[in-house]
Amino acid sequence: MTHRSDRRFFLGASASTLGAAVAAAWGWRSGAAQAAEPGKFEVTRTDAEWRKLLTPNQYAVLRQDGTERPYSSPLNDEHREGRFACAGCALDLFSSKTKFDSKTGWPSFWQPLPNAVGETSDSSHGMTRTAVHCRRCGGHLGHVFNDGPQPTGLRYCMNGLAMKFAPGAA
Repeated sequence: MTHRSDRRFFLGASASTLGAAVAAAWGWRSGAAQAAEPGKFEVTRTDAEWRKLLTPNQYAVLRQDGTERPYSSPLNDEHREGRFACAGCALDLFSSKTKFDSKTGWPSFWQPLPNAVGETSDSSHGMTRTAVHCRRCGGHLGHVFNDGPQPTGLRYCMNGLAMKFAPGAA
């Protein structure tokens, strides 16, 4: 290869890598992630019922494993005492006492409430992550990572669209 060809190859490969990173950050799906298995949850609805119940953006996140844009959710800046519940079935998921600012642009928690969430392996976007879903309806909430604060060391990075906040006792 000539110097010019080497540079074109490098620039093309760099652009492809950057494009994949941007797609992952903005929530475009590769199709590799799948919604939690239907039929094994307490709350089940038809696709038409979910579409009627949820906004189009909530549906994309909760039922199609989508991801909202970083810093787009008002719940990221929610600092009152209260509980964060599933937008699909109203199950309480997280207490405000475990919320922290991860500086990632998504509401983050170091621990869910007991018996609130389930986890599955997610191999979309060319990596393996742990997806988090509502244990009652199977709605996709986000992902959990091992880079959070103590006492758990976990960061539950959640989509604000997947939750509703109720102020009050946490």
